[in-house]
Amino acid sequence: MISVTEKAKERILNLRTEEGRGHEQNIRVSVQGGGCSGLMYDLGFDAEIKPADQVFEDKGIKILVDKKSLLYLLGTTLDFSDGLNGKGFQFINPNASRTCGCGESFSV
Repeated sequence: MISVTEKAKERILNLRTEEGRGHEQNIRVSVQGGGCSGLMYDLGFDAEIKPADQVFEDKGIKILVDKKSLLYLLGTTLDFSDGLNGKGFQFINPNASRTCGCGESFSV
């Protein structure tokens, strides 16, 4: 399962409105090779649910994950921070053994 915090939910809903996206736009989370720790998170809107996708729903937000990325993301919580130490989405991933300083890449 992948979950979202209340702050992440609010930010996702605000972004949908700001960008003029409808409720059919889900959140797609994936993992790609790259970054200073070897793997990077990718986050975006997507209306298409592919046959191999796993679909999770938390707090009314649908999250789409491809099978390959799911191995790295199980148990992850998507959060949003707007504090002094940085603004943006953060991944709280129990599978990550190491993360880079910016929090955008990790390794297992």
